[in-house]
Amino acid sequence: MNRLSKITIFEPRTYRSFEENDIFTSFRVVVETSDIYIRALKNLKDQAKALIIECRAQIEDAIHRRPEFLTSFDPIDLDPLDSPVALRMIDAGTKAGVGPMAAVAGAVAEYVGRNLLPMSSEVIIENGGDIFVHVKRPVVIGIHAGESPLSDKVGIKIGPTVLPIGVCTSSGKIGPSTSLGKADAATVVSFDVSLADAVATGLGNRIRATRDLESAVKWATNIYGVMAALAIFEDKMAVSGDVELTPIG
Repeated sequence: MNRLSKITIFEPRTYRSFEENDIFTSFRVVVETSDIYIRALKNLKDQAKALIIECRAQIEDAIHRRPEFLTSFDPIDLDPLDSPVALRMIDAGTKAGVGPMAAVAGAVAEYVGRNLLPMSSEVIIENGGDIFVHVKRPVVIGIHAGESPLSDKVGIKIGPTVLPIGVCTSSGKIGPSTSLGKADAATVVSFDVSLADAVATGLGNRIRATRDLESAVKWATNIYGVMAALAIFEDKMAVSGDVELTPIG
């Protein structure tokens, strides 16, 4: 029997539920600025903490060698001395037309999630609204869009996944991340979580009014590797690509 789990994206992180059920164990891991919520088949808190530290070390090395890795809002060149995580972030930023740090939360979620899979065949990682999902049962990821009347009313349904999927959200009105636009929510789905994160930032940057919604989501889904995009501005929403939406509440 399939069970339906729901994760809602928003700040502050009051949505994180640590109630146990007969499937998932939920736990939180904090390492400096990384505050990650994990659902797995068993408690892997110590392993997850070690993975976060490893991933952060790769990113910090890139920042120490090239300060523009941290500060640039535009794509930067690949450096053969960069770590695999840093290279993924640079590649994702280049495809999305943004700086590499636009992909940081997705990159950390993906690194932790992929490396936990040998220990737990089902894993959900949430890192500041950027989610890595690998499950054998349907889950719904609800979209919180601040003060929009569409907030918490619609979710993206993710079925059993052969490959991990990333669902990442940016906002110009809520959350700590920088956005140059005014979208209430800009969400991207991709098998590449770093790419989903970077493109979500690029999508949000393009939305300053209702008239921008349709062209922005089409821009996002024209990027190779992006499965779907959803954007909300006030009381309007636009969707493009292969995605199953479901009402919430």
